Order: sequence, then structure tokens, then C-alpha cells
Amino acid sequence: MMTDDHATTDIEFKTLPTRDLSEEERAAMFGLFDSCYRQANHAYLQDTIDRLEFASLARQGETLVGFGLGELRIMDLPRLPQSAVVLGGLTCVVDGYRRRGLGTDLGHRNIVASARGGHDRMLLCGRAAHPAGFRVLVRNKSAVPQRDATPTSWQQEIGQVIADAYGVAAFDPLTFACAGSGKPIGYPVLEQDVLPAEWELFRAVDRDCGDSLLGIVWISDAPPGW
Repeated sequence: MMTDDHATTDIEFKTLPTRDLSEEERAAMFGLFDSCYRQANHAYLQDTIDRLEFASLARQGETLVGFGLGELRIMDLPRLPQSAVVLGGLTCVVDGYRRRGLGTDLGHRNIVASARGGHDRMLLCGRAAHPAGFRVLVRNKSAVPQRDATPTSWQQEIGQVIADAYGVAAFDPLTFACAGSGKPIGYPVLEQDVLPAEWELFRAVDRDCGDSLLGIVWISDAPPGW
């Protein structure tokens, strides 16, 4: 959760089921998507809204400054029945509110809204087309994929289940690359600089075709044998 250090006392939050989003709220989300991404793919955002259970909105006055989609879902994973799985979706934050932890806060609010009870272990999942979205994830030893490491058969099986939950048409269990629709999801207006080594995980990802990379990581600890 965010703290006073992030200076967000001027923000009002709202979390609600995606099915209950008003036309005005949906229009504001698409508008923010357009402002954050060049060639923003509205079909991708609409599919994410339709597929994930919750949306968290952040407003300053009448202006939407951020939104995040996601949910905590109880799923039967290979060898791990009834696991708590966090499916993170598209998050957009306007430039003036980035790097304040707002995106993380929006995601956390979706987990809380899912109200699936307390869980000591959760599988946190998300997709990205740019290495900046994976920097925190790859620092965790339980994260998959990792550079210079092939996912184990168990990790590949779980990756496939998660890809199916996202509605991915084609998933490569060796690279964790997710095939896109043939059109880009969008290109960030403010794209962060990354090191060449950070692109290695994305070698199988064609951003121009809307591909993305699936990432999964255990919080707070991985199951035995992972």
C-alpha cells in the first residue's frame, strides 16, 4: 500500500467489479490508455476488462490519473490444488503520478476487493512487452522466466494454465512468450531506458504483433521443489 511519502492525499480511489463500470468510467479508462500509449489497442483493453474481475480507479478531482485491472482467483494448479493466484492486468498512470507507487497500490486494491480470505502463499502473475515491467519480478529467485534458465516441466505446466486464464491464443512454455493478436498492444509514450541484457528474456516477443511475456512469482515463498 502507498504511504504519505508518496504525497497522494489529493487522490480518490474507487474499486469495483469490472461489470459495474459505467460508460463514463470506461471512456475515461480508454482515454487514459490513449494518453499513455501510442497505437493503443482498444480491443486488448476491452478483453482485459471482460476477463478480469476488478478495476481500481484513481482520480484527482474529475480527472482519472490511474487505473489498474486484476483479481485474486482460487485455481487448481498442477500439483497445487486451490492455490491463490493474482492475475494482474493492464495498469496505466499519468506521467505526473508515476514512480509514486500508485500502480502497485491499484493492484493491491484489486486483490483486497477479491476478498478470497487470507493466504500465506500467492502466485503473482502478469504480462509485459517491455523489460521495465519485469525488473522487480526477476529479482525474486522464484520468478519464472529467468535469464539463462529453462523453466522446469512443472513451471511450464503452471505457465500454460496461467496463460489459458489470460486467454492467450498461443503460449511458448520454454520462453513464456504469449502470442498477440497480430496488432501491437501499444507503445509507451514515455519508454524507460533498459540495458541490452534486459531484452534477453524478450527475444521471442514481437511487440509489433502484440506479443507479451508472461511472468510468475511466488509471494511470500515458493512451494517445495519449485
